[in-house]
Amino acid sequence: MRHRGERLLLRQAVILVGGLGTRLGSLTRDVPKPMLPVAGEPFLDILLRNIVRHGFEDIILLARHQAQNIRDHYASRRIGNASIRVLEETAKAGTGGALREAASELDEVFLLSNGDSLFDFNYLALAQHFREKACTLALALREVPDVSRYGQVGLDISGKVVSFAEKNRISGGPGLINGGVYVVSRQILKDIGSGEISLENDVIPPLIKRGHVYGKQFDGYFLDIGIPASYARAQHELPAQMNRKVVFFDRDGTLNRDEGYTHKVEDLVWLPGSMEVIRRCNEAGRLVIVLTNQAGIAYGYYDIDQMHRFNRAMNDQLREQGAHIDAFYFCPHHPNGAVANLTRACSCRKPGTGLFEQACGDWPIDLSDAVMIGDKPSDLAAAKEFGVRALRTDGSDLENIFENIEI
Repeated sequence: MRHRGERLLLRQAVILVGGLGTRLGSLTRDVPKPMLPVAGEPFLDILLRNIVRHGFEDIILLARHQAQNIRDHYASRRIGNASIRVLEETAKAGTGGALREAASELDEVFLLSNGDSLFDFNYLALAQHFREKACTLALALREVPDVSRYGQVGLDISGKVVSFAEKNRISGGPGLINGGVYVVSRQILKDIGSGEISLENDVIPPLIKRGHVYGKQFDGYFLDIGIPASYARAQHELPAQMNRKVVFFDRDGTLNRDEGYTHKVEDLVWLPGSMEVIRRCNEAGRLVIVLTNQAGIAYGYYDIDQMHRFNRAMNDQLREQGAHIDAFYFCPHHPNGAVANLTRACSCRKPGTGLFEQACGDWPIDLSDAVMIGDKPSDLAAAKEFGVRALRTDGSDLENIFENIEI
């Protein structure tokens, strides 16, 4: 179970979507609570997109109530690079029992999330905390002004969870609550017995007593849709929350050392401060999107698959540091190329604005405070043409430049 210092790249996210939603009354009679519409789409779609952008590729939905609706909408579907599977409880098993029934499908370590709440923070920072503490379970915690609806979590100075009070046993007031997002070792299955088992009531308290649970506080937006008032709030709050600010980056010479048509994974060398700047963007809730000219593909020096491998290696190394790039957009063209179908003028090669347009077509982006950081005049010219603030780096001053961005 010890994983301090081990390479930990979470690829799997497990979502609990089996609850009855009784506090929502008739709203959940025919629709599972996570699929209730928010601004015209299922709440679960919003949650899944937020999870997938962190690099999760295997999504498992643990369903029971209205499971066929979940299956019809999500089974075998893909969101971005992630595939989705739906597993249905054979009997009422509770949140812990649902994990037990899914045991054969679980990775050694996985993200676990409630399906009826959205806690908007950097999930990979929680994964890094889990690895550093070498624990069975790491909880994402949120401070709220009134804990009476949620229960309260207590930490010691090391971040170890020392108390986990249920909501019906506390009087209220400010404090830390369980945000419904966990990083979990499959070792937890040893603590899940037979029958109907609640994760919060039956599994977590004994783990706390043995010192196997840690927590980390995050300040991101939090909303659950479990009662009519909060579900009503979701209709206007969530669309605005998901419309994100963004930092655009060039790639070679900005984030990593430019070796000249850089494409080999073994040539990946991060420039000073670049990983930390990306993480700070992640922590602030900004999208991180890379826009890169890749003329080497048009010249035939390497192919698109090799470029994708390089980009994936970048994200793998970032994920080890609790950070990630949300998306890469690239131009494979050049007017003087050697590959016939890629040899042409185009709008996507910077200083053209095509890559900006692609990104804004794919993501809900608030451009009012967008920034482009690059090392070449073409980066700055493209940003200016698109109406985005541009900052130039020489590859050694990224952290200083970052101080000019209002996060």
